[in-house]
Amino acid sequence: MIDIRKFDTLGHADHGWLDARHHFSFANYHDPKRMGWGALRVWNDDAIGAQAGFPPHPHRDMEIITYVRSGAITHRDSMGNTGRTAAGDVQVMSAGTGVTHSEFNLEDEETTLFQIWIMPDRAGGNPGWGARQFPKNDRSGQFVTLASGIEGDDALPIRADARVAAATVNAGESVSYDLEAGRHAYLVAAKGRIRVNGTEADPRDGIALRDVGTIKVEALDDAELVLVDSL
Repeated sequence: MIDIRKFDTLGHADHGWLDARHHFSFANYHDPKRMGWGALRVWNDDAIGAQAGFPPHPHRDMEIITYVRSGAITHRDSMGNTGRTAAGDVQVMSAGTGVTHSEFNLEDEETTLFQIWIMPDRAGGNPGWGARQFPKNDRSGQFVTLASGIEGDDALPIRADARVAAATVNAGESVSYDLEAGRHAYLVAAKGRIRVNGTEADPRDGIALRDVGTIKVEALDDAELVLVDSL
C-alpha cells in the first residue's frame, strides 16, 4: 500500500518563532488516523526563527532524530553535551530513563529541520546523544543510513529496530529501497517533486508505504529524500 499525506493536510501550529507541521498527532493536533506508522511516532517539519528555540524540557523512552535541512541547531542537555548540527547533518538523542535538553537556532537566519521520534524496542537505559556529518555528495544517487538500530549498519545508533536514511537524486534519475515484509516505510522529500512507485508527490508530502517490496523513487526535480524504515 501507498498513502500520500499531502503537506496542506498536516497538522499546523504557528507560534511566531516556530512554524511547525505535524505528520502525526502531536501537541494540540490530534487525528486518530495519524497516530504513527509502525514504530515511527512523530515527524515534525519545523521552521525555527533566528535566535530562537526550545528552552530546556524533558524527554524519556524515545529515540529523537533531528535532520537539519537549512541553517543549524545548537543542542545542550543535562548530560553535559553541547553541539551544533548544520544543514544536511544529523543528531540523535536516546532519551532512555530521562534527559532534559534545549534546542536553539543561534544563527542569524531561519533554520528548518525534520524532527523524527521513534519508539524504542525497550524502555529505560542510560540517555545518550550524538551527532554526525553526512556530506550530501556521499548520498548522491543512493540511500545512505544516518541512524539505525539494525545490526551491521554504520550509522548513529538508536535503540529501535529501525533505520533513518537519506538520498539526493538529480532530476530524471531514480533510487530504490527494498522494504522487507512486515515493515513500514515513511518517506518525505525535503525538496523536489517525486514519483514513488508510480504515484506523484510534492515536496514535504508524507508518503506511508507497506507491503510494496521495492520502493522506487523517481526525481521529477532535483530531490532530497529522507526515509524511516521500522517495524
